[in-house]
Amino acid sequence: MKKFISALLCVSGFSFASMIGLEALGQEHIAGGTAAMAGRGFAGSAKTGDAEGVSVVNPARQAFDTKVTLNLNFLFDVSTADRSNSHFTKTNISMPSMNLSFPMGDFGTFGVSLWQHYAGSIREDFENIEENQKVEIEYQSSVYELVPTYAIRLPFYRPISLGASAHFVMGSFSRSLTLGPDNSGIDEKDAWATTNTDISDYVSGDWEIKNGAAYYTFAAQYRGRMASYFFSFTTPYTLKNDLEQNFRFSELDTLAPVHYTREIKVPAMLATGVNYRFNKRHNVMADIAWRAWDKDIENVAGGWDLSKVTKTQNDFNISVGYQRDGSDVFYDSYWDRMTYRAGAWFKNWYIEDVSEIGGSFGVGFPLGRKGTTLDLAIQGGVRLTDDDRNWSESFIGIRLGLVGVGNWGKTRGQ
Repeated sequence: MKKFISALLCVSGFSFASMIGLEALGQEHIAGGTAAMAGRGFAGSAKTGDAEGVSVVNPARQAFDTKVTLNLNFLFDVSTADRSNSHFTKTNISMPSMNLSFPMGDFGTFGVSLWQHYAGSIREDFENIEENQKVEIEYQSSVYELVPTYAIRLPFYRPISLGASAHFVMGSFSRSLTLGPDNSGIDEKDAWATTNTDISDYVSGDWEIKNGAAYYTFAAQYRGRMASYFFSFTTPYTLKNDLEQNFRFSELDTLAPVHYTREIKVPAMLATGVNYRFNKRHNVMADIAWRAWDKDIENVAGGWDLSKVTKTQNDFNISVGYQRDGSDVFYDSYWDRMTYRAGAWFKNWYIEDVSEIGGSFGVGFPLGRKGTTLDLAIQGGVRLTDDDRNWSESFIGIRLGLVGVGNWGKTRGQ
């Protein structure tokens, strides 16, 4: 059995990139994961403009929009893990976010976003025929949020806006661990009596918020002639994961399922940021978000003697970026109408001893006269750990965003 556990832990060591913290929440996607935000290092939550739209960390921003904005975002990334002479690669395609904002003049701006907050997935097999070892591992976990937002500018002081959003959580978690037969611990003269029985541990369940339908974000923003600032507060909440565990022998015999609930207390988050504009079209920006975790996360440890908890730490994200806005004059050259971006970030994960350093650049391609844009961002970086037992990790990804801008509800010529 010890060899089975060793093999299982070896395969579990492949949990990298979006698979970090598989037994916990997985990878946390940085708030504001649109292609435009990614192109400038995930900075710019304080930047306003008709194509900026919904921000899950700063709902007050959308109060300055004057046009309806629809934003669809897609991500293709390749992640690798290396240790000694071992190498592992995984590719992933996802749609981390989509959002819609609808300005209503003096009545403020309403928006809604669908955001993949946490995600993790892996499917791997390990088999050693000579030693009669077999391990199969599969994780699928995703926490999505439906986020309606509302923001309005103060009628007596128009440079300031207030915004709020509600985060309705949905998602699922499933894990399958299968161990093949191992009679290495049995006396040779008795080994003939053992069977080729696979033992499988299946766990599945849904995510929701305990004691409430949603958690909330409140924000305020100031937009000046040259500089814009925002500050936001996101309330703490408790995630509830109702699980059913089934223990099976060679898919034939199933013990009575076990039902239990694990709870994860997610702390409050503070965020702030600034955008400074100069020479009309050039922008430099910086964002900071911070949360103080004080509780470890209960793992779905099951029966394989895995770690019972994932240790946590204070997590924060610091990002800086640059953007040169494209000209809004249709008769200017196409190169001048394009938007150019670059940025970098440092993120301390919620998982103890895990940090991330990344950089990116991006381009916005205008499509037609109405303001529709195709955003492209290329990002890459590394994830580091102080634990020598973990794998070194690197990643590179491509994000595509389609942004549609229009004057819905207005007749032509208005």
